[in-house]
Amino acid sequence: MGLRSNPGNFISAAYNPAVNVFFSTPTVDYLVVAGGGGGGGDGGGGGGGGGYLESTLSVAGGTSYTVTVGAGGAGGSPTSAGTSGSNSVFASITSTGGGGGGRALTNALNGGSGGGAGYGSSAGTGTSGQGNNGGAGFNNTNYPCGGGGGANAVGGSATSTASGAGGAGKTTTIAGIAATYAGGGGGGNGTTGGGAGGSGGGAAGTGPYPAATPSAATANTGGGGGGQGNNGGGSGGTGGSGIVIVRHSSAYRQATTTGSPTITQVNGNIVYTFTGSGTITF
Repeated sequence: MGLRSNPGNFISAAYNPAVNVFFSTPTVDYLVVAGGGGGGGDGGGGGGGGGYLESTLSVAGGTSYTVTVGAGGAGGSPTSAGTSGSNSVFASITSTGGGGGGRALTNALNGGSGGGAGYGSSAGTGTSGQGNNGGAGFNNTNYPCGGGGGANAVGGSATSTASGAGGAGKTTTIAGIAATYAGGGGGGNGTTGGGAGGSGGGAAGTGPYPAATPSAATANTGGGGGGQGNNGGGSGGTGGSGIVIVRHSSAYRQATTTGSPTITQVNGNIVYTFTGSGTITF
């Protein structure tokens, strides 16, 4: 049986010339990171990092699998908490969007990682196996707020003067080099600078409005947006969009895809990096 007996572009029937047989359907490695939550506005906590899932999955030849890359959540307005990020999906695997950061007297949202607490509000809760809880705020006239949770650490809680930093994201080498994803956003502060963003794309919070508007979290990291400090208004930072990466041995033939992922060969593997939605057929 030779290679021509497998006319389809399926890695489930990759030819091994050393033994003149075809391998059975392989197991692929995957990373699925959801969109990060937006930071809260006006006395706002940092957005939570998007849910982070990394493992292996058995795939079937000739089957098309959906890939959805979740968008980051919008930053909260001067009167609202941040919006949660959107879920990311590969096949049966779904990671949960990060929770939006809280605002003054408005609770943060739950998510892959929970949003940080705003002034006088509660932090969001992370999803087990995907992320961590947001940090607590500190209720005084400085309005120091909590950092959003990250994939690898809880969000920092505020002190009487300083806002919490975003929780750290997780580092992976699935694409052949070390990269960190799903960090939480830093909390805002009403009198001084805001908390630092967590590693993995989280954005820093800001001091009192109108000094600055928090920057958006880094695209395709699932990082949380920064929270806005309190002093008359202001909006939070937008969460970062997510990412989906799939990898298998280059002993198997390359899969067909839609959605224009980046396809590379690294260390004996074929790696498919989706920064937008599409499909992959093995």
